[in-house]
Amino acid sequence: MVSKKDVLKEKVKQIDFDEIVTVKDLVEAYKDSSIQSRALATCAIAYEKALKDKSRPTVILGLAGPLVAAGLRKVIADMIRFGIVDAIVTIGAIPYQDFYQARGYNHYKCSPRCDDLALREVFVDRIYDTLVDEDKFRETDEVIGNIAGELEPRGYSSREFMEILGKAIDDEGSILYNAAKYGVPVFVPALNDSSIGIGLTGLYYKRRMANQPFMRIDPIRDNWELTQLKINSEKTAVIYIGGGVPKNYIQQTEVICETLGYDKGGHHYAIQITQDAPQWGGLSGCTFEEAQSWGKINRDANKSVAYVEASIGLSLMVGYILQSGVWKSRKRLKYTWKDDMLTKVAKAPLGL
Repeated sequence: MVSKKDVLKEKVKQIDFDEIVTVKDLVEAYKDSSIQSRALATCAIAYEKALKDKSRPTVILGLAGPLVAAGLRKVIADMIRFGIVDAIVTIGAIPYQDFYQARGYNHYKCSPRCDDLALREVFVDRIYDTLVDEDKFRETDEVIGNIAGELEPRGYSSREFMEILGKAIDDEGSILYNAAKYGVPVFVPALNDSSIGIGLTGLYYKRRMANQPFMRIDPIRDNWELTQLKINSEKTAVIYIGGGVPKNYIQQTEVICETLGYDKGGHHYAIQITQDAPQWGGLSGCTFEEAQSWGKINRDANKSVAYVEASIGLSLMVGYILQSGVWKSRKRLKYTWKDDMLTKVAKAPLGL
């Protein structure tokens, strides 16, 4: 039988701004608070443990949602630069809008209640309370199509094409620029469902009409390349911002490994910041416990979920990690690719 003494042990502490100066201080205070602030702190603790793990887990980041529009572009770029993420799986909108900003274009603030039909008249697009220039989007689509048009007409993984786009950028605040610079692979499994896909469709149309060969994205090659990261990792830590395709794509690498004869035991650390609830049955809200039934998450995994909007949750969690300095002693993974084969994984200094 449970007694009061058994359960009334750990006190909730009130957040005291007399003691809080930094983001790290705030998240530290969250550890003794409640509701989603404590959940977010628990995610930060799990992330910190993964980075301290002596077996050097491969950290795979899944990104969904309007994160560049929300102002998180440099936060994600810094995750790459400071070596706290080793691979990224993302929706197409994030690298596209990153590329758009690298070309000198911007996102603009607005009211979510502005006149959308009036915006359409002047070719301005709305992302909730943020605006972008549709003319500049179309120009960027064409630039991406032109870059693709210079490539050898064969199949490319999205990882390969994202590296090509990253090398075409000169912007230290860019996600793709830093990914290419530091060798962090970026996979976009639903690349066609984005403005990058629109740009590539423009190329497809031109080459099709001229009866000329063209490059193409091979999504199954993506599966194989990401799976090789898992095969070559003693442990993996997964961080999901939002859910959707990136979350499922990373989750299913474990199932692919098993079918190929490599049982890796599931992901060993699992963190998610989401607004999606599990009761609707969708993958975005799916709990890590449910994923354990599939073998996607290790039975002894360190796992945590915070139901927080990403523009708040990701920036606070990353701020805590960067200010803690836990990244300073971590080695960076260096991948060597030959076509679709991962031939070598080495560890190297961060090289900032």
